[in-house]
Amino acid sequence: MRWQGGRRGGNIEDRRGMGGVGLAGGGVGALVVAAIAYFVFGIDPSTTQQITSQLGGVGAQQPGARGTPEDEAGQFVDVIGANVDDVWARQMQGYRPPTVVLYEQGTSTGCGFGQSAMGPFYCPTDQRVYLDLSFWRQMETQLGASSADFARAYVIAHEYGHHVQTLTGASQQVQRAQQAAGSEAEANRWSVALELQADCYAGVWAANAAAVSNGQVALTAGDLEEGLRTASAIGDDTLQRRQGGRVVPEGFTHGSSAQRQQWLRRGYETGDPAACDTFAAL
Repeated sequence: MRWQGGRRGGNIEDRRGMGGVGLAGGGVGALVVAAIAYFVFGIDPSTTQQITSQLGGVGAQQPGARGTPEDEAGQFVDVIGANVDDVWARQMQGYRPPTVVLYEQGTSTGCGFGQSAMGPFYCPTDQRVYLDLSFWRQMETQLGASSADFARAYVIAHEYGHHVQTLTGASQQVQRAQQAAGSEAEANRWSVALELQADCYAGVWAANAAAVSNGQVALTAGDLEEGLRTASAIGDDTLQRRQGGRVVPEGFTHGSSAQRQQWLRRGYETGDPAACDTFAAL
């Protein structure tokens, strides 16, 4: 994937090195519980209070440095984020970019206390994407996800997809539907649809990345396959098997491996957000 010549957006808040969170009474067992949530992307910290209390926490943190980080990993996030913003500015009237917060271990958010064990997530309350970059290494070494740049960019674009859903009102509609749901399985179906749409939106970004950057940010040969490999590695069915349990579709919250691949590919092949109606099948 080409990216190093891309525009830097400077819409980064870097909180790395500002302190984090230590293990409290929950110990290793609590960390394992949190890790299950970690690897599926997008756990809202306001829904994980049990994990937060088990692992312990720290007080509110001061805002970090704003702008473009100097390290390569931080610059990658900045360039990819700026490119995703450019794509959505063309696709959606009134698009407003989110802020991306880089942190280590734990940090305060508008949705509660966020921890790296939750994985990358989007908080609709403060309209920020939160990333602890150590998740890349853990995702690759523990789950068999790809280490290719596009696979990492797919994760970032997925979280931006949740920002788009907040701007369109889709996230709010799903929340209301879940509150009215008659069962946990029904509520989970709404969650799956929302997550698969974010995967599709990541594909839409990938399809349009080169056009908005004069080719400075673009997929190269084999990149899509590496993204699909990562989508497969983080499917709910694959994760349930990895945890040693049986596959329980009623418990899915993000979609199966096949579904995640399907919707990432559909977004890429069409390049059109209108093709991402994952709610039609509900």
